[in-house]
Amino acid sequence: MAGSLKYGQATASLIVGKWSAASRQNTLAAALKEWGMLRRTVHLAKYLSDPAFRRKISRQLNKGESLHALRRDLHYAQQGTITRPHLEQQTEQAWCLTLLTNAVVAWTTEYYSRAVLELRSQGRDVPDEILSHISPGHSDNINFFGVINVDVEAELAKLDTSGWRPLRPAQLRELGLTP
Repeated sequence: MAGSLKYGQATASLIVGKWSAASRQNTLAAALKEWGMLRRTVHLAKYLSDPAFRRKISRQLNKGESLHALRRDLHYAQQGTITRPHLEQQTEQAWCLTLLTNAVVAWTTEYYSRAVLELRSQGRDVPDEILSHISPGHSDNINFFGVINVDVEAELAKLDTSGWRPLRPAQLRELGLTP
């Protein structure tokens, strides 16, 4: 069992599920269930007694929810539904949504890090603790509706020597990184 878990051949939930479904109750399965209940109890007691721990979990939940909201917004054209009739096409549609979501998150993360570096180069104090509160899964900077006309030559002219678009101070204020 330990080897299967360690080398990823089976998940803990699969092993416990198989042992629980056995005709004769396995003592190791019963011990693992008890261990799980003990861990949940400890976690719940810590959650209820520690306000900082609750805030940390809420922040993580909010980040997850913002990522789900981004995926819903990106998938809006199909009203958030998988519309393809065949499994292969459904999988392809889901992978496209994942690819698009990852591209938005990567872009946002890169520009957030550039904004922080810019602020630090200006001598502003941006503690690392603040950075753990920022989620790149928002969609305020994305136009989901209408036609987007881009003057490619004008946009290329705006790039700096390393190929990046300049940061806009208004976006830094929205992030709470400037006074």
